[in-house]
Order: sequence, then structure tokens, then C-alpha cells
Amino acid sequence: MRSIISTESWQSTVLTAWIRSVFERNGIASTPRPALPTMPACDHRPQRYAGPSRGEVLVLRQRYAHPALFTFYREPLLIVEGHRQYLFDETGRRYLDLFAGIATVACGHSHPTVVARIREQAGMLQHTSTIYLHPNLPQLAQRLAAKMPPGLEVTYFVNSGSEATDLAVTMARLFTGSPDVIALRNGYHGGSPTAMALTGLSTWKFPTQQGAGIHHAVCPDPYRSPFTGTPEAIATQSAKDIQELIRHATTGRIAAFIAEPVQGVGGVTHGAPNYLAEAYAVVREHGGLCIADEVQTGFERTGAHFWGFQNYGVLPDIVTMAKGIGNGMPLAAVTTRREIADALLGRLHFNTFGGNPLSTAAGLAVLDVIEGDQLQDNARVVGARLKSGLQGLMRRHTLIGDVRGLGLMLGVELVRDRATKEPATAETLEVLEHLREIGVLAGKGGLAGNVLRIKPPLCITADDADFAVEALDYALARTGTP
Repeated sequence: MRSIISTESWQSTVLTAWIRSVFERNGIASTPRPALPTMPACDHRPQRYAGPSRGEVLVLRQRYAHPALFTFYREPLLIVEGHRQYLFDETGRRYLDLFAGIATVACGHSHPTVVARIREQAGMLQHTSTIYLHPNLPQLAQRLAAKMPPGLEVTYFVNSGSEATDLAVTMARLFTGSPDVIALRNGYHGGSPTAMALTGLSTWKFPTQQGAGIHHAVCPDPYRSPFTGTPEAIATQSAKDIQELIRHATTGRIAAFIAEPVQGVGGVTHGAPNYLAEAYAVVREHGGLCIADEVQTGFERTGAHFWGFQNYGVLPDIVTMAKGIGNGMPLAAVTTRREIADALLGRLHFNTFGGNPLSTAAGLAVLDVIEGDQLQDNARVVGARLKSGLQGLMRRHTLIGDVRGLGLMLGVELVRDRATKEPATAETLEVLEHLREIGVLAGKGGLAGNVLRIKPPLCITADDADFAVEALDYALARTGTP
């Protein structure tokens, strides 16, 4: 039977052939621009939005919200509803969320189990503080201890990653008696004075007094390392840089070394598998504790393991966490050994909202969903599929300089020249705009803002991953290569 071709399909075929003939007559090699991709179907129907318009919200925000708050896109989006891996604006338009509230929404937006637990707890008790007993706090601490290597079993709950960083560093300094802390260049640990001092990105640091005793070692990322050789050799040289930093910038004894297993804000950068083991060995040789910042890598985001540090076979002394632990609720924590926790007993220490019944109810629900929905397997399998697709785009688009990451924590670095690695900052913004037009929301990071940060909810599907790759292919083709 003869196939029937629609008018639209026939017109598209003729137009493509005509464009190709024009290119060939002028001696220009052409790669056909990819077709506009189609988002996978979704049976969720958003509620009708009856609130203030996008323009009204924008005016209110500009008038009354702090000017330091910033938005993505030339025309900021008004997002009013979420369902699993999708977001909806006030018109009901659906978007595939590849940023998950900055790697925060682990289970998916408005997961029914998490929502039900929060509603139930809110109807019973919202807050008392830790001066009274409540079952949620110790139960969540027990569940976290079960996810940790033996010995890491004592948890203090706070509200944000910045607070967790502050508390971890305070305990390390008290335990060791040393003020000096080593962090990594290109790392990010929060916006409080101590966390800002630890952050190794000038774009996130204000010219204020941020605290003494902070030193930054070379980032082990092989793509932009000052060292040469294999990724493993670069990792070894980067670990030796910590040794030299301790010798020249400290008394020879330090309090701690803090590092993200995979740097988030810095552009999804990380060292070879041998880096953390060698770095931890140097730190412990000089009396320091090892702090794993799991704010973005924790809760199965890297796919193969529950915690990011487990990908490297190391055992930290302190683990900080936030974001995914609450699926959007203000919840963070510091888990450590009991003898390190005891160092905080010399004075009174209190956090009014840390361990709040409402937030810990969400935390308990998150652990149930992560296990019940098998999100670690999904992060591993779909993450590998997505990364493979992104790597395939490198053969079509020279604007892509590097694809990296683990599980569903991926980065695509855009450069104007692969030899010089000049950051394609303006082009990254253009790609993000094109993705938004298609219905895909991604993040950006890196010191030059030239890395696409892809960190979707862990419930993203294989069809979503394929669509994301097709969308980026389309966006890159529209952006063009330098």
C-alpha cells in the first residue's frame, strides 16, 4: 500500500531538499538541522491558575523583594505547579525540569507520599523545637545512620547546606584544636560567612570579612587542571598540592578538609577515582578531619551509591547534607562520629528550627520514596543513558567541550574553541533560552557560567532523557558553533 504523506510532511521534505541544494550550489557542507523534538506524554492536568499574573508578580518582586534575587531567562518564568519531573507555568504549559530546584527535588515535584506526610504532620503539630521530645527527629537520625558506613551515626539537624557547613567546620575545629581548613578551588559550600570563605568561586564571594584560616587547594578536575597527564596523574598531583598548602600556609596541623565528591555550582567537576583517597590520606597525616559535602551528591543522585563519597571508596569523618533530604522542605543535617560530636558539648548550642517535626516528616517520607520507587537504580540507568546521549552530541556540535558527571548529576561544558577551551558564556545563555522555548529547563554553572547543569528529579524516565538530548541537539543547532 502506498504511504500517505501529510501536507505538512511534504512541505517540510521539499523545504529541506531546497535548503540542502542551496548549500551545495554554494559549496557549503550542511548538516540538516534536527527537527523540533516532542516532549513525552503526561496524563497530569494542572489546576487552573487564578492568582496574580506573571507581570504582576514580577512588579511585586522588583518592588519588595531584595534586588540580590535573580531569575533565569530574558522573560522570567512564573512556575505555579509541579508533577514529578515536570513543572507548569500559569498558562498550564508543561516543562521538563532538568534542574530540580537546583538538585533539590529528589523524589519528584509534589510526590503524593511526601505531600501526604507533610499534610498529616501539619495537622498534628508544626513546631515545638528540640527542647521537647518528638519521634520524627530520632527516627530520621536512625534512618540516616543506617545509610552510613559504621561509625557515622550521630546527626544534628539544621535548615540549610550553609548551616550544615558552619556546624561541620565548628566541630572539626573544636575536636582538633586547629583553626585551619582546606577547601578546593571551584568548590561551593554556601552563603554564610564561613561557607562563603570556603567557597572557591569569586563570583559567589563578597568583599567582607569571611573568617580566617581558610585555604584553597587545586581542583582535581582534569579538564581545566594546571597539571598535565592522565586524569589519575592529575588527581595525584592535586592531592600533593594539599600537602604543599599545609606545609606553607598552616602550622602543619589542620582542622579539616572539605570537598564535594562532585562539585555542583562549580560546573559538575570532579577528580579521577583515586583523588579523594589520596587527599584524605594527606589530610589525616596532618591531623585533619575529612568532611564530605553531600548537599548535591547525596540521596542517590550519583546512581551507583547512596552517597557521593562512596563512588571513591573513602570514609569521611563528617558528612553534610541538605537539598534532596527534604525534597524541597528546609532540612539539612550533619552526621559524624560520637567523639567528634562530643566536642560541641563545651558550650550551649541550639537551632530553633533544626529537626522541626514538619521537615523531619518530609525527610522520613523521602527515604521511603527513594527506597520504594527504586530511584537509585533509575538514577544509574537513566543517568547513563542521558550521559551517553550527551556525549554523542559532541560529535555533532563543537561547542561542547566536555561532558562529565555521575548518575543524574551531569555537566556539559560549552567552549568557543576546544583547543583553547575559551568559555562560551554568551552561547550558554542562548542555549538555555532555546531549551526553554522547547519546554526544557536546565541550569548553568562554572566560574564563567558556561556549563549546563543537568540534575533532574530522580524519577525522570528514559523517554525524558531521550527528549532532553534531542532538545539540546536542537538548541545547539539554533545557537550554532563559533
